[in-house]
Amino acid sequence: MDLFSHAWNSLQKAVGSLAGGQWVAPSGCTGWLVQDLVFHLVIDAQDILITLATPTSAEPTRTASGYWELGGDLPTGIDEDSAFTRRAAASYGTTAWLAHHFDDLAAAAGRAAAAADPTSRVETRDQVLTVEDYFATYVVEATLHHLDLIAHLSGVDGPDAAPLAMTRQIIEDVLGAPLPPSLADQAAVLVATGRRSPTEVETAALGPLAAKLLVVLG
Repeated sequence: MDLFSHAWNSLQKAVGSLAGGQWVAPSGCTGWLVQDLVFHLVIDAQDILITLATPTSAEPTRTASGYWELGGDLPTGIDEDSAFTRRAAASYGTTAWLAHHFDDLAAAAGRAAAAADPTSRVETRDQVLTVEDYFATYVVEATLHHLDLIAHLSGVDGPDAAPLAMTRQIIEDVLGAPLPPSLADQAAVLVATGRRSPTEVETAALGPLAAKLLVVLG
């Protein structure tokens, strides 16, 4: 839970530091500008608030690692959800309003998370998780989208070491094998989630794992 707060607050600060043309720079999400990604983060904050307001007594159906699935297709940026995200981000008219909306919702989500019982259970996307596991998935979500935010920017801080390490660990759990120690955490996360292609050296280090990638997360 503390690590979620750390990752979430770091992401908020990064968004809060955006200025001028950085909002319309490409993000690490195919087809999305930075402003589109920030609107997606608005939806993430809403998801946290909605999920915490959806408690259940049912037994958990997923763990933090089991929530994610191996394989899948990389986003194309031309699907209906992506088109909606772009239209919604543009509808604010000014990035100041978008920034304000995100900041309000993100702060509320952070407060709700801090007050939540980690042993309780919640329902999201037709799955039941403990609150602790739910927020572990959001360490991954926040870390990946923090990397997406800074993908083509300079002067904006990226995610810290601890959230990156946890994200790597969950990816390794999904893969069922460790990623090569020669890959630093950020490189391992980017490569394993298809956010960039491995170099020849990285492909050689990955060995048989190269054929199992990618883990589509975020």
